[in-house]
Amino acid sequence: MDLGALTSGLLTGLREGVEAALIVSIVVTYLVRTGRPEQVGRVWVGTGLAAVLSLVVGVVIYNTVGAFKEPYEQIFEGTTLLVAAGVVTWMLFWMRRQARSVKGQLQAAVERAVAIGGSWGLAILAFTAVIREGLETSIFLVGQATSNRAEAVWILVGAVVGLAFAVLIGYGFYRGSHRLNLASFFRWTGIALVFIAAGLLSHGIGEFIEIGAVGNGPWTATAFDLSGLLSDETGIGSFLRAILGYSAAPAVLTILVHVGYLVAILALYLRPVRQALPPSSPKPTTVTARS
Repeated sequence: MDLGALTSGLLTGLREGVEAALIVSIVVTYLVRTGRPEQVGRVWVGTGLAAVLSLVVGVVIYNTVGAFKEPYEQIFEGTTLLVAAGVVTWMLFWMRRQARSVKGQLQAAVERAVAIGGSWGLAILAFTAVIREGLETSIFLVGQATSNRAEAVWILVGAVVGLAFAVLIGYGFYRGSHRLNLASFFRWTGIALVFIAAGLLSHGIGEFIEIGAVGNGPWTATAFDLSGLLSDETGIGSFLRAILGYSAAPAVLTILVHVGYLVAILALYLRPVRQALPPSSPKPTTVTARS
């Protein structure tokens, strides 16, 4: 068992799964509390379809990568890794901005769905709400598995475990348990995913360096070689590779990209969220009585 691959998949499945689980639990809770429990089944239909489609997309992408020959395999793998890093980066900042208002937006969307599409409108709402999370998870996991094909099965196992925990958290939210500090949860798992995304990004750049797509120069030279001290194929090095994108002999450009991404994205992600200022009320007009 590769503990690094298992942990990497678990973090991804947990983080993304919690977002989807909370979306579904908010919708279901709202329906039950507004006296429409008979319509909850439509929500599960939409959720199930979104989950199946996300799984199919992930399997197709992953199997397609292995069908290419050089240099097209490296191009496809590199592109997949870059897309995966981009998707998780966008997702982190989207969730950061929307976290405070997502509950109210979903409840309003439930009312619109019922008014426009009837009960089947709820299935469409659940599908569209979950499919984004599902496709993001699928693409991100494919990126992780592509960067470490030998341990792809452990990444998948970890993701399944993470998703199972996410379902339990969603159920706990539905049952009214608020012991989990969701703000802290998303903040710390978000930081972990920033480090994982940095590894995917630098590994993707490495694929293009391998086929000479970025030219030859000092930037493609090996920055250092720690293979004899800490190999990235076994033991702790393999764990660090799965979690942080560690490479025992990285190119200069991959180091620059990796460190630059971490510094820039962490600085942006950890900065305080601006809160909208309440509208200023007009100053009262003072009337001076004339004698």
